[in-house]
Amino acid sequence: MAESNVSKVEAIRHSLAHLLASAVLERDPSALLGVGPVIEHGFYYDIRLSKPMSESDMESIESRMRELASQNLPFDRQEVSADEARKLFASQPMKLELIDEFAKEEQKLTVYKTGEFLDLCRGGHVNNTSEIADGSWKLDKIAGAYWRGNEKNEMLTRIYGLAFETKNELDKHLEMLAEAEKRDHRKLGKELDLFTFSPLVGSGLPLFTPKGTIIFNLLNDYVWKLRRERGYMKVDVPHITKPDLYKTSGHWDKFSEELFHVSTREGNEYALKPMNCPHHIQIFARKPVSYREMPIRYAETTKVYRDEQSGELSGLSRVLSITQDDAHVFCRHSQMKDEFFKIWDIIEKFYGRIGFDLRVRLSFHDPKKMERYLGTPEIWKKAEDSLREIAKERGAVVEEALGEAALYGPKVDFMAKDAIGREHQVATIQLDLNMPTRFSLSCTNESGEKEGVVMLHAAIMGSIERFMNVLIEHFAGAFPVWLSPVQVAVLPIGEKHVEYARRVYDELFAKELRVELWNANDTLGSKIRRAKLEKIPYYLVIGDKEEADGNVTVESRDNGKISPKTLDEFVDMLNKI
Repeated sequence: MAESNVSKVEAIRHSLAHLLASAVLERDPSALLGVGPVIEHGFYYDIRLSKPMSESDMESIESRMRELASQNLPFDRQEVSADEARKLFASQPMKLELIDEFAKEEQKLTVYKTGEFLDLCRGGHVNNTSEIADGSWKLDKIAGAYWRGNEKNEMLTRIYGLAFETKNELDKHLEMLAEAEKRDHRKLGKELDLFTFSPLVGSGLPLFTPKGTIIFNLLNDYVWKLRRERGYMKVDVPHITKPDLYKTSGHWDKFSEELFHVSTREGNEYALKPMNCPHHIQIFARKPVSYREMPIRYAETTKVYRDEQSGELSGLSRVLSITQDDAHVFCRHSQMKDEFFKIWDIIEKFYGRIGFDLRVRLSFHDPKKMERYLGTPEIWKKAEDSLREIAKERGAVVEEALGEAALYGPKVDFMAKDAIGREHQVATIQLDLNMPTRFSLSCTNESGEKEGVVMLHAAIMGSIERFMNVLIEHFAGAFPVWLSPVQVAVLPIGEKHVEYARRVYDELFAKELRVELWNANDTLGSKIRRAKLEKIPYYLVIGDKEEADGNVTVESRDNGKISPKTLDEFVDMLNKI
């Protein structure tokens, strides 16, 4: 059985991390150990190796791990003092660094012994390696990682493993990974010509092509349509600000490592904005506000900038320049629930059109780490109780997640599963009782007195770059008709069919369909292959018969050949999809 404070699969994963370190030390006795935590789907261990590791080395290490697991080794726990721990790990400098920190915090130190291997560890293991099912795990890959995630520290070798309770679960996960590789948005983005990166521009700074920009704008325009119907007003703010704004908001202290700093020729200091809320607050605060004007709803799609570590940048999923469909609602306490529900309605409408079912998570603060947040425990309790009440009234089945709150308030996060079962956090609504206080925001109530206001932060897609990553992989590049950058390709069989094909193209273009007319000189077969590779929803074949009958032969990406149709019939069919 696993130790009672962790799940069985977590205990298996943590135990395998110890077996991994043990096998590595047998191969490389001079290796220095970092940490080996449990992660989603498996585990890893960060190690400073004294010699490079090849793929064949990985195979031999995995083989040795299996031998160790087959020996039914117990995980023996022992409490030790800091001095005892220092003696045990005298040759392991990274362990000594951790021991010194734990000693300062007066944390209880424990070590675990498995066979001849000893590790500094809080615990969470199987009692015996016999509890690890053969075939339920494997080593996965090697990567570089800075010690403790700090790029100022040395680069270590991170060895990843996958682990589950059963072989069947591992097999299913491996199938999912194989499918994920086919759907990788970085590969599809290049093949479908949606976005690119340039070394002259820099890592983490995507450049969207005309086709990618079409998708980008279609998504954003739909969000704005839903917001406009509910009384939002567009605003626009600059991309840099003086430090004073973020010092008042609290971001300067809590967010300092992620800020890009800018200095002028006169020595004035600015920062690239990592979020928009303090700016929108300044628009709200520009003049006195009456209760009759409330609620006030601002929306803006704009870029924000966060100084991510270079090793964490990946495709569209992690970038330096982030486009947010950001909105902020300023309302009275009595209006807060209705405004929350209106945002919730937008989210359900938007994701209903995408085809995602949503799961709801209440993201709360970690009361043991108040230094991460703005405000008092009392304010946080009030805000989190309000979210519980809202979720209950909405009839939502929710889970609560400690430590997932924003800097200034708890959130309702919306989670969506993609086509291959991976879950993504997509939309979010945040309740903020802290920033209105820090900026002394108020409205004048019915009695002519100043009354504090509530602030709601809302993002329907969040980072549009990251959301496009999710969509590209969810649809495997085969976007629904309304979201496809090219909806229809017109394919004249030969040169003599170009005139009629041009008329077809012109009529479809006039009806605001996204249509392309392709070169008649290419063979029909090559044009059809291209249409399939580009995942275009419909292509129209134009030959003698089509011109004589005044119609088009329709080929569908998803449904194959469709009976010939007039152009009006074809357009009506598209409009009904």
